[in-house]
Amino acid sequence: MRNKAFALLIPTALLLSACTTVEPVIKDNGPRTAPCVEGGPDSVAQQFYDLRIQQPTPGLPGSDQLAKYRPYLSERLYKALQQASAHGDNATAQWRSSDLFSSLQQGPATASVADSSSIPNRDARNIPLRVQLSRDGKSWQDEVLMIHEGTCWVVDDVRYAADWPHPGGGTLSQTLEQAAK
Repeated sequence: MRNKAFALLIPTALLLSACTTVEPVIKDNGPRTAPCVEGGPDSVAQQFYDLRIQQPTPGLPGSDQLAKYRPYLSERLYKALQQASAHGDNATAQWRSSDLFSSLQQGPATASVADSSSIPNRDARNIPLRVQLSRDGKSWQDEVLMIHEGTCWVVDDVRYAADWPHPGGGTLSQTLEQAAK
């Protein structure tokens, strides 16, 4: 009798274990105190660029504009923008009047973020995404670095990848570092 009960227990345990699903563990880059924007990395990046195109701001964003960007930005990038604004008088006039979030000085008129579903690593903590940008007949690609912070995907950096040089350097972080000096 004992062997029959044991023989029934094994198939039942196997059947129950087949019914459970295991969700991947999403690693993050630390806690988040700011509000979030719903969506995956590509969706959040697209929403950020849409906001930038609707409300373009040359140079460092003011406090009102920075508050609008806050849900889209990582803690590190947000603090770097605040710090650069505090030391903004050290910035060159050329990049103070140019778009910080793209390679073209005037900024984009359109932006299309690449789909992140083609990225094989589903539990990544950071994902670089290509962004196809255009304005006045010029078309180029930049790269936006999305990181997972708390439960949010947020913009952590922008790499200027166009064929022409950006006044501040190769990335948004480098540009902000120059301004803070």
